[in-house]
Amino acid sequence: MGSLNGQNNHSSLPSTHENDCLVERIRVVLSGWHGLQMAVQNQWGGLDSLHKSQQLAADIFSWFQNSKAHRIEDLENLLHESMLLSLNTEIEDGSIEEVAEQLMIMHEEYLHGNR
Repeated sequence: MGSLNGQNNHSSLPSTHENDCLVERIRVVLSGWHGLQMAVQNQWGGLDSLHKSQQLAADIFSWFQNSKAHRIEDLENLLHESMLLSLNTEIEDGSIEEVAEQLMIMHEEYLHGNR
């Protein structure tokens, strides 16, 4: 079974060193999310569950790049909808909020030069 940190799926992401660094940090946060990893390992989103998890990383990257205001509630909604609609997984353990907070902190650190 593959992992979210796989090196073979950068097709939907613009490639620069800085972007790659931010994407890798997003993937590290997501790879520690038990609910997402369970959905991928058990293929709850179908045979392309790994690809869907990688697309989630790309969607989060795009959200950080394109959103004018980074509200944690919007990120939580993105995570919730992606898990539910793409990976057929309802998360009710509070981990969506935890992951959103980790991503927001990671992004703030990234913006302030802690790359």
